[in-house]
Amino acid sequence: MRHKKAGFKLGRDVAGRRSLLRGLVTSLIEQERIITTVTKAKAAKPLVEKMITLAKTDTLPARRQAAAFLETPASVKKLFDTLGTRFGQRSGGYTRVIRLGFRKGDGAEQAMLELVDAKLVKRASERAKRREERLKAMREGREGEEGGETA
Repeated sequence: MRHKKAGFKLGRDVAGRRSLLRGLVTSLIEQERIITTVTKAKAAKPLVEKMITLAKTDTLPARRQAAAFLETPASVKKLFDTLGTRFGQRSGGYTRVIRLGFRKGDGAEQAMLELVDAKLVKRASERAKRREERLKAMREGREGEEGGETA
């Protein structure tokens, strides 16, 4: 029984599991979408979330901490230069797991782990701006009407 034991073992010892997860996180940051098993995707998701949260601060200690975990310097650069700024206004939920079905060879359930599209975030912020502009225009129109009636 594994009561109160969080995390996934993934059929590996500690070093193998850490290496596997580091590789998955590095690949996801570089490619923004990976296909793996559901269990591996669920195990890697919190690590990716922590890396992106770390990238939002963009300090030298944060870069060193990310470089200690990620496998390639290119992934560290992309994490801090593009992903940190892309998800700067978002307060979590940077990734999603989409189930794809079962693999033909061994029947393992496959999933796609991907970063949430920034276009959706951008679209939502643009929509909010337009709504505020419409409300402001409506208020100005009402104030103009009220001013015209009293004169």
